Amino acid sequence: MKILRLGVLASGRGSNLQAILDAIDAGQLAAEVVVVISDNGEARALERARLRGIPAIHINPARFPDKHTYEEAIVDTLKKHQVELVCLAGYMRLVGRVMLESFPNRIMNIHPSLLPAFPGLHAQQRALEYGVRYSGCTVHFVDEGMDTGPIILQAVVPVLAGDTPETLADRILEQEHRIYPEAIALYAAGRLELRGKRVYIKES
Repeated sequence: MKILRLGVLASGRGSNLQAILDAIDAGQLAAEVVVVISDNGEARALERARLRGIPAIHINPARFPDKHTYEEAIVDTLKKHQVELVCLAGYMRLVGRVMLESFPNRIMNIHPSLLPAFPGLHAQQRALEYGVRYSGCTVHFVDEGMDTGPIILQAVVPVLAGDTPETLADRILEQEHRIYPEAIALYAAGRLELRGKRVYIKES
């Protein structure tokens, strides 16, 4: 089976990166993380990559005159490592035109809500403020909007009495770690078909 070459972009602790690596180790995902890129030089995700011998690269946006040239540097790095699918794992920047045109329908993201509800930051806090009974997480392809791309997989998490944003986030994160590798595995197996704004999962 062909091994899918993944490039991961992360800004923080990289727990979803770790979930992807764990799924690969367990034989659940025919893929290889070939590079990890962060806009944050102190991101723990970079350390996770270094511990595995994976190229870990800090690309500091402050060193570029604009978003266009910053993303060109990211794209150059991804292409240098022959990345086939880009996975955002806690990457805290809106992806722009340069990356979208370089990797059309080849950028995935994980978000801690049942999109289209609560896109953007503080999704768990807003879910509690609205009094929803269920929350969860969504894996989607990335487009030019804020968490508006075609939905691949979702997982539902009940909101419990007494939940805080932190306790809800922890339970959602467990499901993120489950469905993100699953979505990547579907892509690797050629089972995702995008028609307009909808993603169809083909039979294996």
